[in-house]
Amino acid sequence: MPKRILQGVVVSDKQDKTVVVKVERRFTHPLLKKTVRRTKNYHAHDEAKKHKVGDVVSIEETKPISKLKRWIVVDEAPKA
Repeated sequence: MPKRILQGVVVSDKQDKTVVVKVERRFTHPLLKKTVRRTKNYHAHDEAKKHKVGDVVSIEETKPISKLKRWIVVDEAPKA
């Protein structure tokens, strides 16, 4: 099964080798037919500690690293 890759914005880099990434998904509400935005925060492993708050990054699913970390930062996503 392929690993999921998500794109989001770093909202916290205060932890050691960990960044918190906010990922937003948009979908159409099944009843109201209106576009809805939902966000979720993911703790991702950042070995080099090079990503700062506001950076747009891609994260990839991986085996559990700690209690909350199941994602790693693969690279900086292109700015759109």
